[in-house]
Amino acid sequence: MLDAKTVDIVKQSAPILEEHSREIGTRFYEKLFSTAPELYNIFNQTNQRLGIQQSALAYSVYKAGENIDQLENIEEMIERVTEKHRALGVKPEQYPLVGETLLEAVKDILGDSIDKQTMSAWEEAYQAIANAFIDIESGLYKKVEEQPGGWNGVRSFYVDKKVKESDVITSFYLKPEDGKEIMVYKPGQYLTFQVEIEGDNYTHMRHYSLSDSPGKDYYRISVKREDGHEEVPPGVVSNYLHREINEGDLLNIAAPAGDFTIVTEEMPIVLISGGVGLTPMISMLNTLVKDEPGREITFIHAAEKGKVHAMSAHVKELAATYENVHSYVCYSNPSDEDLLEDDYDKKGFIDLEWLQTILGDNKKDFYFCGPIPFMKTINEALKQWEVPEEHRHYEVFSPVSKIENA
Repeated sequence: MLDAKTVDIVKQSAPILEEHSREIGTRFYEKLFSTAPELYNIFNQTNQRLGIQQSALAYSVYKAGENIDQLENIEEMIERVTEKHRALGVKPEQYPLVGETLLEAVKDILGDSIDKQTMSAWEEAYQAIANAFIDIESGLYKKVEEQPGGWNGVRSFYVDKKVKESDVITSFYLKPEDGKEIMVYKPGQYLTFQVEIEGDNYTHMRHYSLSDSPGKDYYRISVKREDGHEEVPPGVVSNYLHREINEGDLLNIAAPAGDFTIVTEEMPIVLISGGVGLTPMISMLNTLVKDEPGREITFIHAAEKGKVHAMSAHVKELAATYENVHSYVCYSNPSDEDLLEDDYDKKGFIDLEWLQTILGDNKKDFYFCGPIPFMKTINEALKQWEVPEEHRHYEVFSPVSKIENA
């Protein structure tokens, strides 16, 4: 329990850390990997190169300091981080090194502008935050291991089927090598893959959303091949999966994790996806039509054009089969073939006016997932439509927890 003086010092100095957050985050990871290069096996190296991880760390530290006496205010962030830590296999003994390195980075960047008393207060605060995370993660490890078919660490799965869904998205159906039961998950959760690529010095850890309803004897993920462009390098793991992994090959996987799951409500639900963001949405859709047959479901998908639109036939079939399912498609750049077939509902981008036209009112529960700019647009449109925050749910495919900080 932190005393009142320590809490006051931390809360007052938190904005200073926010102001220099990017520099502190960058310096922290430089020192951490220099001291413990084996931690490259945990962190996404592409996110490191793009500076995403550094920003996420700094944001988390600032928010924790700002709410040091009321961590329940950042419960959503804590839940998301601890779920990822469990999936990545973060251990209690790693926290002291992280804390020591983080405080050194703060001192390196802020220098004489931060005094010993403030550093001491942050040291105490970090320990309190670390203890809270360790306790939560310990409970998560225990809960997962005790579930039927659950496991800790990684488990070997083989690719039972590899199915091309579009020009850029391929599904992998995964079954356990040991033939034993697999853990049931919640729609919207993800699997974490530990991938060893020949010639690379370190393991690659990646999260991929499950793209089917739970309760089957397999897991399915649907992966977009990230080809990269001038500012972003090609996806190391996505390209490896597409090009090198075939039926019968083995992959090491951590048990399902994630906090982006359906909140049971009586109100209608709207699932909005952009690009490969449709993977958790398909999992939710497949589950809802089975488990909540009376609930109104609207599925809206945005893609560049038909050739990169995955699982369109499946969604069409569900909409034709179930009266409570309504499907809409938006193409930003339809091909000549798309224009000829006219098999979409809107050309361009999803906007508020169109959402209001097809949905009628905002008394609905909204779930959305896709690229960061896409989700920012959807979130702003829903805010403008006065959809309450508790009815706006989203998944960010990056270390940050809030769209506004991405």
